[in-house]
Amino acid sequence: MQPSATLRQRVQAFLAANPDEAILRWIFRSIVTITIAVLAADLAGMNGWIGATDPAVERRQDTPSQNLPDAVPSILAPLAPGDDKRLTPRPQADDAMAKPMNFELVAGGKLMATGTITPGISDAFAAEVAKRGDYIKTVVLNSPGGSVSDALAMGRLIRDRNFGTEIEAGKHCASSCPLVFAGGVERRVGDKAIVGVHQVAALGTTAGLPRDEMNVAQNISARCQRYLGDMGVNLQVWVHAMETPHDKLFVFKPDELKSLNLATATGTAPSASAPRPAPSKVRS
Repeated sequence: MQPSATLRQRVQAFLAANPDEAILRWIFRSIVTITIAVLAADLAGMNGWIGATDPAVERRQDTPSQNLPDAVPSILAPLAPGDDKRLTPRPQADDAMAKPMNFELVAGGKLMATGTITPGISDAFAAEVAKRGDYIKTVVLNSPGGSVSDALAMGRLIRDRNFGTEIEAGKHCASSCPLVFAGGVERRVGDKAIVGVHQVAALGTTAGLPRDEMNVAQNISARCQRYLGDMGVNLQVWVHAMETPHDKLFVFKPDELKSLNLATATGTAPSASAPRPAPSKVRS
């Protein structure tokens, strides 16, 4: 006899031996049992009681950048800013800007500070000031930024010595460089100069021991805010920095530089070597 015929006969015998009411109760109980099983499986999956974790999810972690030293860990970084924020791609430093900052004293008491603020560069800056401080009147910056701690040290030394700071027309001062710029007693930004800020990268380790990222973030954030406050700069400058992703740049408009007191003057500065206009003659 064929298996299918045997199964059919069994079904027919079951239906004949059971009344309709019993069959309906059996079907209903089967549906309820299956429904409960499906709901239980869904609940277990949502709570992680069963099933393997997607490996792609485990790998999706924010790995802090190690490119910039002495920077705020990514744990401090808030959500990306809204569409009203003027963000531009972060410019890549060319050969000159990528090198450690160098210092050159030129006419007019201007100390040209050009290049990256590398770790320890504040010591070189302090040595330059100790050697030529009597001649320095203004520190002229052209830098993509770098070490936050060194930028803070340079800015405080500038304020202690009552130097001015300047960003010449067409030059730029980005990342931690505006911290140095804020140290000037007078702070001038030339035409079409770029002054921009963004989040800074995580710091990593000290003496081979991993750091507590939250503590480091809070410490450096407090240091930067206290410093800007001491320099008389509106703390909204720091808010813009923390709102801007590390690969972008928030560029300040000239009127914002003045309203936030980051700059005391904007526009082209008169040249110290420019001829002075002749005095007008007084008619008798």
